[in-house]
Amino acid sequence: MPETKIVVSVMPPLEDRSDFEAADRGFVGTTSQEAIRDPAGRVVWDFGAYAFLSEPCPDTAHPSLWRQSQLTARHGLYRVAEGIYQVRGFDLSNVSFVEGERGVIVIDPLLSTECAEAAVGLYRRHRGNRPVTAVIHSHSHADHFGGVRGVVPDGANVPIIAPAGFLEHAVAENVYAGTAMNRRAIYMYGSALPKSADGQIGSGLGQTTSIGTISLLEPTLLITRTGQEEVVDGVRIVFQLTPGTEAPAEMNFFFPGGRALCMAENATHNLHNVLTLRGALVRDPRVWSRYLTEAIEMFAAGSEVLFASHHWPTWGTPELTAFLSQQRDLYAYLHDQTLRLLNQGHTGPEIAEMFKLPPVLDRAWHARGYYGSVSHNVKAIYQRYMGWFDGNPAHLWELPPQESARRHVELMGGPRNILSRAEEAFQAGEWRWAAQILNYVVFADPALGAARELLAKVYEKLGHGSENGTWRNFYLQGAAELRGDKPENALDTTSPDVARALSAEQIFDSLAVRLNGPRAWDTRLTIDWNLTDLGEEVRTSLANGVLIQTRAHQATPADLTVTLTRAQLLALVATGDLDDVRTSGDRQVLTTLIGLLDDADRDFDIVTP
Repeated sequence: MPETKIVVSVMPPLEDRSDFEAADRGFVGTTSQEAIRDPAGRVVWDFGAYAFLSEPCPDTAHPSLWRQSQLTARHGLYRVAEGIYQVRGFDLSNVSFVEGERGVIVIDPLLSTECAEAAVGLYRRHRGNRPVTAVIHSHSHADHFGGVRGVVPDGANVPIIAPAGFLEHAVAENVYAGTAMNRRAIYMYGSALPKSADGQIGSGLGQTTSIGTISLLEPTLLITRTGQEEVVDGVRIVFQLTPGTEAPAEMNFFFPGGRALCMAENATHNLHNVLTLRGALVRDPRVWSRYLTEAIEMFAAGSEVLFASHHWPTWGTPELTAFLSQQRDLYAYLHDQTLRLLNQGHTGPEIAEMFKLPPVLDRAWHARGYYGSVSHNVKAIYQRYMGWFDGNPAHLWELPPQESARRHVELMGGPRNILSRAEEAFQAGEWRWAAQILNYVVFADPALGAARELLAKVYEKLGHGSENGTWRNFYLQGAAELRGDKPENALDTTSPDVARALSAEQIFDSLAVRLNGPRAWDTRLTIDWNLTDLGEEVRTSLANGVLIQTRAHQATPADLTVTLTRAQLLALVATGDLDDVRTSGDRQVLTTLIGLLDDADRDFDIVTP
């Protein structure tokens, strides 16, 4: 097998200002507010936090990431095309406005209601008090639907348009791994880090996540096929479904009247994630690239401007066609070359060190790894096809991290010897190696302050040198927590609206993944649930530490029968209180079940055991 070789990407010239011209094009105006606040006065978005980015790039930041952050920190209302506007820089994502005959169609109303309300307010100050006549959710990630109640008044009869599968996927993450994802999202977006030249400067895709109120309204019109056309407020829209790309439910759409193409989050001005660092299912770059080919074939020739729900537009048919083609080639090349190399016997980490993009892609600013990276995307593609195991038997049954760390530290001569070697590596700029050996010391003895501090310094060096915004944030948040600065979990994608959108199956799944299996090994119980508003009957059975749900009537009676609505079920799951529901049988059964559920740990440790 050939040896691996580390390759280095060549940064395009910083003198190229074309992206700055595009990002400023069509600027109409911005807010005079210093910050967006929630009803309690808490700041959920700070417009002045990134004023330092107007200065030259310091030694504590990668010049390419500094440049990207200067672009994504711009905020205000921008004209995209005749009758199409965007508000950028009011949250991690953009919100777009398409003017119709009676009002305005809102596309992707941000993460928080407070930010969405401020954005639509800015739009109306410049374009008139047009009513919202429809909302389009391009995909199922919270930063594209969470602010919907900020643009749709309570009780308003406004069409909500979304791709098939939207609602299921929008709430599913919260059922299964939402707590862990939200904890790691603090690292990924750097939301708790100070905004400064040596702290958080952005995340590549946008600056960071807002921390306001997340809402959700159930779609009233689903897009179920590519080529589906709808006329909304007099505006003709042609849709392209793209499931399994950047999100499990996603779609692009074309406005023939404005010759404008919305690419959702499938083509933005950076390399995106095949596997996001906060955690998710591995995406399929092969399918992603093929949907981009389809978008080119369906829409490129008829488009004069391409816009997305992050970053700035691309104008001109030749320019947007080249942009889409290069984005397509980017994901296809990552996929195909990773497969070529893994079939030669290389592992994910080896491929990541060897991988180099073609010169044209390597020199394209929009293909830079500001959010995704070649390194972690290649490893994700390997994981998608081959799983976590690299085939080496030594890696099949390794010791867990803390026990492995103790033995490594002993073998390497103890903490003092490792600290000395790590200091030498630190001074020599061998920060990756220093991080590896210091991590052993911290996991073997997390109370050893000298090891924690030196590892924090190493993480700072790695973060400050990173071109990738999420890598920088991970390193700097890790350094902060090693020094004892562990934030409260400020990002929480659960909300009453999200909870109300759960299906009965998802609600019972949420109980199953909280069940403490070992404590429940010897418990057996059955509960029949009659959900009157849904017209559903569900039996949950507990045995062998597993909570199973079935819909078929059983020959044997349940230990307890509960008759209630979905809203009452949600309240019961939250409180364990049966006072307001009808029951038949042994109520103690439910108390037993609730007592076997674990609460998720929203603040679990990451950089220490």
